[in-house]
Amino acid sequence: MKYINSIIILVAFLIFSSCSEEKIDGTSEVYGTITGKVVSADAFVPLENVKVFSSPTSSTVFTDAEGKFTIKNIKIGEYSLQTQMDGYLSKFEAVTVNKNLNSEVVFELTKNTGANQPPSAPLAIAPLDNALGQNLSTKLEWNATDSNNDILTYEITVRNDKNTTIAKFSDIKVKELVLTNLLYGSKYFWQVSATDSKSKPVLSQVFTFSTLAFPTTRFLIVKKINSNNVIFAASQDKTSYQITSLENNSWRPRKNNQSDKIAFIQSNGAQNHIFIMNSDGSNKTKVTNSVPIAGFNPDYIGFSWNNSGNKIIYPNFDKLYEIGSDGSGLRKIFQTPNGKFISECDWSSDGTKIALKVNDSNGYKAEIYVINSSGVVISTILPEQTGAIGGLNLSITGKKLLYTKDVTEYESSNYRQLDTRIFEYNFNTAATLQITTEKTGGTNDLDARYSPNEAEVIFVNTSNDGVSEKNILKMELYISGNAALKREVLFSGNFMPDWE
Repeated sequence: MKYINSIIILVAFLIFSSCSEEKIDGTSEVYGTITGKVVSADAFVPLENVKVFSSPTSSTVFTDAEGKFTIKNIKIGEYSLQTQMDGYLSKFEAVTVNKNLNSEVVFELTKNTGANQPPSAPLAIAPLDNALGQNLSTKLEWNATDSNNDILTYEITVRNDKNTTIAKFSDIKVKELVLTNLLYGSKYFWQVSATDSKSKPVLSQVFTFSTLAFPTTRFLIVKKINSNNVIFAASQDKTSYQITSLENNSWRPRKNNQSDKIAFIQSNGAQNHIFIMNSDGSNKTKVTNSVPIAGFNPDYIGFSWNNSGNKIIYPNFDKLYEIGSDGSGLRKIFQTPNGKFISECDWSSDGTKIALKVNDSNGYKAEIYVINSSGVVISTILPEQTGAIGGLNLSITGKKLLYTKDVTEYESSNYRQLDTRIFEYNFNTAATLQITTEKTGGTNDLDARYSPNEAEVIFVNTSNDGVSEKNILKMELYISGNAALKREVLFSGNFMPDWE
């Protein structure tokens, strides 16, 4: 029995000994060293016998005759070092301790000439309080003083009367801040907080300014900026105003005049969804959720409002869905009988018919036909075609339909079009008319849409090389005789127009 007990004690001792050398993470403690120097801020003279200690707590040391100090065997990590010496203001410095390395820090101490005084309350310099008509990029400027000549740090808080967003800009060392991407026609409230790091922050009063009102616009256009599509509204004098962010990929804008809202497509994670916003770009809300807008190519996909602006129809591959503009009431209204994808749709003003363009997964074998609101096919405009087709737009009466077709019937893996032209189909006569224009050879006319009075058509013209600049043009739709219709460039470097 004594022999057995001796073995047990020995095994326990060995287990305890081996375990006592291990940490939970399987590694031993790691240390570094901090060295530094303390000098006077005015003459940079070394200061002796200055107390130096850290947070989190480590060793407390004092400087030597040369103002130097060393803290050895300090665990790796982030520390805040503090100095204390009679006749001088305390100072804090951040330092990072790395494994088996020496971290250096220098303190410049300011003489304490009396009790510290907080900074003055900041005053607005620009824009002046209650200023009107400010641009969407506005520089804030202010002033604050400190009787101890301490270095001041500022924090700016900004909000507006259009939404609940509160923006904070911290650790500002200068007395100015440029605000960008402001909203049109909004009142902004801004307040400055100043601190000398020794006293409580001092707040300014709340200053205000208002941005310029959103101008009257008739056109919606898209421009490629860096890697994103950005939507602009444009006026009759061809001045454009950015209404979606550079940070998002947004395209295919469609205005509804009854609701005064703009619907558009925007990338949202790995999917594309329909959003709506006010005509000035404010109050953006997401419409689609569980069923995104999707098809063979996001650049060639479209949706349509109903006339009152409370519903939207859109495709998801071979299905057509209807959804409320508030995101409610999602329902499937049609599915292609042959599995082809729906790429474009246009809803008549009276709500009785919907024009559809369908195609295979490569964009070809396209057809155009019309369904009623119950999803029943009621007429065929174009049977299956070779080559690219697009740009559906019903007239106000619903008796005519614009579309585009590549007359070369060319097909390629990158969906290149060689000679795409504008056509108009007449439902009463079942006749199709090619709109004869002064189109330059080697170019395509795309995304054709009626003007509000249907006396003109707006469209995109670009080289068929697929990489050249895209321009938005307009032309009269009907003229007497056989002369070609005159074309006028409205916007250069833009595409996907809408004119309501």
